[in-house]
Amino acid sequence: MLPVSLTFAGALALVALWLAYRVSRVRMSDKVMVGDGGKPLLLARMRAHANFVEYTPFVLILMALIEMAGGGAWWLRGVGVVYVIARVLHAFGMDRQTLPNPLRAIGALATWAVLLGLAIWAIWLASHVPAAPAVHYL
Repeated sequence: MLPVSLTFAGALALVALWLAYRVSRVRMSDKVMVGDGGKPLLLARMRAHANFVEYTPFVLILMALIEMAGGGAWWLRGVGVVYVIARVLHAFGMDRQTLPNPLRAIGALATWAVLLGLAIWAIWLASHVPAAPAVHYL
C-alpha cells in the first residue's frame, strides 16, 4: 500500500474539484457555457485548472514510484504539502491580473521545484537500486 501517495492523490482530487467549481461559478454568473467568452477572470480560472491538470499527474506518479522504491515517507509528505499549497496559491494568484503577482509566482516556482526535486530523487533512487538477477528461459 502507498499511504503517502494515496493521501495526496485524495487531497489533490479535492483541489481539482475546487478549481473546477471556481470555473463553474464564473461560467454560471457570466452565462458562458463554452470557451472563455472574452471574460478575463474565466480565462484565468480555466488556465489555473488546466495548469493543475498538466502538472499533478507527474507529481503523483513520481511520488508513488518513489514511495514504492522506499523513498522517505516524511520527505514525501513534506513535498506533498508544499505542492498542495503551491497549487492553491497559484489558483488565487491567477485571479489577480496585475503585476507583480507574488501568489502566482510562488505557486509556479514551488510547483517547478517540487517536480524537479521529485525527478532528481526518482533518478537517484533508480540509479542506486541493485540490478535484478537475470532471468533465463529455456
